Amino acid sequence: GSSGINAEYGGKIHIGYIPTGQVLGLSKLARISEMFTRRLQNQERITKQIAHAVVDAIGPSGVGVIIEATHMCMCMRGVQKSGSITMTSTMMGTFLDDPRTRDEFLRFCRG
Repeated sequence: GSSGINAEYGGKIHIGYIPTGQVLGLSKLARISEMFTRRLQNQERITKQIAHAVVDAIGPSGVGVIIEATHMCMCMRGVQKSGSITMTSTMMGTFLDDPRTRDEFLRFCRG
């Protein structure tokens, strides 16, 4: 697994979901992400926790979470070249079962 991350990393968190009624505002998604990235834990766990938190909050038909992060501790130790990125993903529901939904989400994440 990847190293622990908290305030000593930089990166992006991509969250997509298919609502079944309720929706989450951008500030709520940011709070969910911040809640898990504050603690020192591995990136894979954070990715899964964010996805499960969205499911628990609104019960969407699917959730996708991708974290792209630069781990400063690894860069400083010379394990990775500066600027190297570690990516993790979690797909649930429609994002896992429907390749078209997953592909659309991945296209949005790439910009």
